[in-house]
Amino acid sequence: MQLDDIHSAYFIGIGGIGMSALARYLRAKGLDVYGYDRTETALTRTLAAEGIHIHYEDDPKQIPEGVDLVVYTPAVPEEHRELTYFRTRGFPVRKRAEVLGLLSLEERTIAVAGTHGKTTTSCMLSWLLVHGGLDCTAFLGGIATNFESNYRLGESGWMVVEADEYDRSFLHLHPERAVILSMEPDHLDIYGDEDSVVDSGFRAFAGQVVPGGLLYVQQRWASLLDVEQVSRTFGLGQGDYRAEAVRVEQGCFAFDLHTPEWGLIEGFRLPLPGRHNVENATAALAVALELGLEPGRLRQGLQLFKGVKRRFELRFRRPEVVYVDDYAHHPTELRAAIRAAREFYPGKRIKGIFQPHLYSRTRDFAVGFAQALDELDEVILLDIYPAREAPIPGVSAELIRKHMKKHTGAAVPLGEALDKSKEQPAGVWMTLGAGNIDTLAEPICAYLAEQYGPNEGKTT
Repeated sequence: MQLDDIHSAYFIGIGGIGMSALARYLRAKGLDVYGYDRTETALTRTLAAEGIHIHYEDDPKQIPEGVDLVVYTPAVPEEHRELTYFRTRGFPVRKRAEVLGLLSLEERTIAVAGTHGKTTTSCMLSWLLVHGGLDCTAFLGGIATNFESNYRLGESGWMVVEADEYDRSFLHLHPERAVILSMEPDHLDIYGDEDSVVDSGFRAFAGQVVPGGLLYVQQRWASLLDVEQVSRTFGLGQGDYRAEAVRVEQGCFAFDLHTPEWGLIEGFRLPLPGRHNVENATAALAVALELGLEPGRLRQGLQLFKGVKRRFELRFRRPEVVYVDDYAHHPTELRAAIRAAREFYPGKRIKGIFQPHLYSRTRDFAVGFAQALDELDEVILLDIYPAREAPIPGVSAELIRKHMKKHTGAAVPLGEALDKSKEQPAGVWMTLGAGNIDTLAEPICAYLAEQYGPNEGKTT
């Protein structure tokens, strides 16, 4: 299939963060774009304002005529009526990842992969390239605050893509540059075990790099790949590109960057919390430098990076209290977010509201979740957000709670979380998770404003 032959595309699940970016790209290229999603959101309203036709009922009668391409995500159930309609009538039906793979054959692609950090790193890299003078296209897994979008259309011929390991989607890509940030076990419902995550996941992804391309790997994971696959390594105090003298200065992380070609480049400042984000920045800077961008412009661009929605997003700030919303849904991400809060807000009592995401992930990582949550001073544990999954017998949020040592409160429904929170004073509030916990953000901000006064906004 050639994209040049497509005139009309239909998206099932168009409101997803990845699907919407691809829909916007095709619309910008002049295609007629239509789609279905379960609910209207701010993102679907944005799509509609850009000329994309969307409806919210699973109803084949609302499908327009003349559709050349149907795009769906693995999150769409097999019994979905519209999906069944297209399949039984011989329409070309493709996963989003397949279409993105076709684009990667047409554009010079930089793919950012990893169990954690890929959204922040791909957004950061896209911003650094644009600020440095390389007008890239970007398909992002979150809303980059600098662009106020999960997508941008560039003219340079380079494309930055967030490479998702779920459902082995990233094996459709053909990158000229690729980054692997981490290879921890996740999505075991797809891979089965930890070894397969590496072998049939990330090692296979490394093999997708085109001949003559470059692969950048976080130093501690490089030994799990074949030696000939790894072009560059990076890390904190280790790797070909390494962040050194990392410290907190005036609300920013400051560091110097050791590079194999330019020696030590001093004076980088990153306004995001968390040492893991310094490591993400090291990866992004390595790629940008080797694409020929000037270090001074990159230094300036990094300091101007505003982050990603729901990635340690500061939603409310007063002298007495701050509120941070974060997408963390894996034990490593959870621990990183909590420790970032400890480092940026030393001495403050931290309360976290955590919503487990998926029955399978809760089953596989219950102990890890419990250990991470025990690093909080107060915990409110919510019921599991199932997303695409049916319940698994014996798996509930209770599975996490029973492994926790410091906190013993029972899990509560989302609707009771705010009232429960009011009983536990804290200097730092955190909402953590990838489900619909983000719907708590506005009520929490309203409550805190009522208690402490008007929001003073973000510090960056």
